[in-house]
Amino acid sequence: MANGEGSAPPAQFGVVGLGVMGQNLALNVAEHGFPVAVWNRETDWVERFLRANSAKLLAGARTLEEFVRVLVRPRRILLMITAGEPVEAMIGRLAPLLEREDVIVDGGNSWFKDTQRREVELRGRELLFVGCGVSGGEEGARFGPSLMPGGAPAAYESLRPVLEAIAAQTDSGRCVTYIGPDGAGHFVKMVHNGIEYADMQLIAEAYDFLKRALGLEARELGDTFAAWNRGPLESFLIELTAKIFAVRDEETGLPLVDCVLDRAGQKGTGKWTAQVALDLAVPVPTINAALDARLLSAMKAERVAASASIAGPRSTRARGDKSKWIAAVHDALYAAKICSYAQGMNLIRAGSETYDWHINLREMARIWKGGCIIRARFLDEIMRAFDESPEFANLMLDRQFRLTLRQCQPAWRRVAGTAQRLGIPVPAMAASLAYFDSYRAAQLPHNLTQAQRDAFGAHTYQRADHPERGFVHTDWLKKGA
Repeated sequence: MANGEGSAPPAQFGVVGLGVMGQNLALNVAEHGFPVAVWNRETDWVERFLRANSAKLLAGARTLEEFVRVLVRPRRILLMITAGEPVEAMIGRLAPLLEREDVIVDGGNSWFKDTQRREVELRGRELLFVGCGVSGGEEGARFGPSLMPGGAPAAYESLRPVLEAIAAQTDSGRCVTYIGPDGAGHFVKMVHNGIEYADMQLIAEAYDFLKRALGLEARELGDTFAAWNRGPLESFLIELTAKIFAVRDEETGLPLVDCVLDRAGQKGTGKWTAQVALDLAVPVPTINAALDARLLSAMKAERVAASASIAGPRSTRARGDKSKWIAAVHDALYAAKICSYAQGMNLIRAGSETYDWHINLREMARIWKGGCIIRARFLDEIMRAFDESPEFANLMLDRQFRLTLRQCQPAWRRVAGTAQRLGIPVPAMAASLAYFDSYRAAQLPHNLTQAQRDAFGAHTYQRADHPERGFVHTDWLKKGA
């Protein structure tokens, strides 16, 4: 199934799975001068793909055996198939056909612990395995994604020429780097997606406030987000949001966004981020709030019924100058965003320390500057922060972020407080504010929590004035009597 006329050049890269992402990545690789072999379980998909791209450096195969034979050694094979059992089954079929130092790359959103296990198993067979996060959707895959590969250094070196060629390019370089051993790449992609959940939820809350509290219509909303995209909030998601408000529904003439059912889906990586954060004892309240908000959005029938029987504030309109409110929402969104990225970076750090990955956090900000969904001007500030102080405990401690949070704080509190007073839910914005206030508090009320635990369960506690005494127990009920 060679493409074009004559014999096809030897394939230097292979792609298994011709869904939208697989097709676009195959084209991206081929257009950068690497002949690509493709295989799909349904062979008619391969034939259609080759016909549609007859001038490209592409070759197809009818069987996996034929696919493996046309690849030069060491073979480099990218799997773009559904995570979970399909990946497991494909590795089981491919591995016996491969030879020492051939590389299998899982480019899906696989659970990082599955990636760790697979890397060990394939290493035992003298094969190399890479779990590679791929972000940017179909456009990114076609023209330059952000890539997060984890595995053995030798595997990355084998893949480096291809990955660096196809990755997005920014003023800070190609949006790819070696993340770390075994599951590091899929772990970072998981956290990236958790931050993406938080970003999208914060933007949705800003939109909700602007629409309900200030009465902004679609055109004004589009203009507002377009203006924000020319400042510190400049990002793919803000730009995309501005464009969404400009689209009209052909059927009704209304803004199309107003015709979209308010029920958000999810594919699991946000849930994994929250679960892993609990396992590693890292607080990620903004990400958790974003996840909860999507779960609540899915309860559409219950919410509609509740809206008819549970009363809230009579008015949802904010008083005061509209332009000042818009500026306040901008600052609240930016401050909350800083907190969500701080949470994500801390989770990556904790994962790196737990699994001995040695992840460079500055590099994570760098490779997210282009190609991926959370690409933003803001990432330059994160890079600068890590350049100045690579070991600080939290992004909020960086000198510039401290100043920004101090400047944004009055507007942030005003927006969050007013939203709650008006009954407009801002769970992620409020969670970021609570995270900020908790982190900066020298004294939290958990002395009472620990006293309660000791009183009902003899869980012991430490004295604030004599921590050197270790953990002690008091019979609180007897003393109280």
